[in-house]
Amino acid sequence: MGSKELLEQALTLKPEEKAMLIEGLLNSLDEPDSRLDSLWAEEAEKRLRAYREGRLQAVPLEKVFRA
Repeated sequence: MGSKELLEQALTLKPEEKAMLIEGLLNSLDEPDSRLDSLWAEEAEKRLRAYREGRLQAVPLEKVFRA
């Protein structure tokens, strides 16, 4: 079944069924992705190491928000 057919079918639902469907779909988008969490943790460690080794300059918070 294609997305167009799914939408057509969802539009025939009762309001409370639509709300339940929407809530379920939104919750599925919020599921943590351990692979992404791991990649971000690695990136943060690389950046911290580069900063401590002097290979990366820090930017003051005020400057970040001014840009």
